[in-house]
Amino acid sequence: MKIGVTSQIFTALVLGVASATVVAGDKGHGHAKGHEKGEACVGFGPQTPRDIDSLAGENKRIFNMAPPSTEMNLCNIHFHENAEHKAKAFSIYAGDGDGHGYDSGYQCGISKELSKAELAPTKEAICKGKHGDLQPGDTIEVHWVHTTCDIKPGAGLGSCLSDGCANPDLRVETQVFTLVNDSNALDFNDLDYDGNMVNGYHQPKALPTGTGKPVQFQGSTTGPKYSEQMCSPLQVAWSVRPQCAKLDINTVGEWCKSNAFDEDHAHGVRKLVTNPKLLSTIK
Repeated sequence: MKIGVTSQIFTALVLGVASATVVAGDKGHGHAKGHEKGEACVGFGPQTPRDIDSLAGENKRIFNMAPPSTEMNLCNIHFHENAEHKAKAFSIYAGDGDGHGYDSGYQCGISKELSKAELAPTKEAICKGKHGDLQPGDTIEVHWVHTTCDIKPGAGLGSCLSDGCANPDLRVETQVFTLVNDSNALDFNDLDYDGNMVNGYHQPKALPTGTGKPVQFQGSTTGPKYSEQMCSPLQVAWSVRPQCAKLDINTVGEWCKSNAFDEDHAHGVRKLVTNPKLLSTIK
C-alpha cells in the first residue's frame, strides 16, 4: 500500500520507531524525556493495555471520546497472541515473554476447562509466523480499529488516516477469545469486513455480543515496542468486552490465508500498564 508522508509518520509512531520529538503537531505527542531509561513517560496521554477491572487512573491528559464505531470507518482488523488487557475472565498470566511480546500477556480462564475434542490438534498449522503458530486452547485478543477519516480498510494502522486526514479520532473494539477446534464455536469470518458498508461507513459484518458490556476508556495504541518507559503518543478510545468467548481456530486459519488487511499471524503484546500516572480514570 502506498502511503504519504503523514501516513508514514503515523505508522512509525504505531510501531514505536519514531521519537516523540519528530511529531510536533500530531495529536497526543509527548517529548523525548519520557524515553529515558527507567523513567515513566512524561507528558504523554493515558496508555494501554490495562486491567479493565481497576477503574482508577491519574493521567490528566484528557481528549474527547471517539464516536460510536457505527459512526466511524473500520480501517483495520488484527489480533494479538494472548490478551494484552487483563480482566477477571482473562487473568491467567502467560509469563514474562521472549522480549518480543510473545509468551506474555493473559489467558482466558475457560482455556483451562476445555474438552479433549475442543483441544484436538488441527489438520494444518494455523497462522504460523516466525514466533510459531496458534494451537487449540490459545488465547487471542482481536482489535477492530475504527477511524473518523474517510478511508478504505487496509493493511497496517497507516490505513486509518490519509494525507487529507492526519489527526483522526480512533476507536478500538476489542474481544478476547479462547481458540477451540470446534465448528460449533464462533466463526471468525462472520466478524470480518469483506467489503461491508452500513449507512455509508465501512463496518465489520458483526461485532461480538453476549460477552458483557464493553468497558470504555481513553488510552493509546499498543504493541510490544511500547512500555512504561517508551509510551505511545496516539490517543485512542477503547471498548473492551470483559468476558471471553470460544472461537473456531480453523476459521481463524482461513482468515489468515486471505483478508483485506494482509494479516497472516498473531502480533505480540505490550506489557500491562500499571503506573496510575499513565492510566485514565474509567468512568
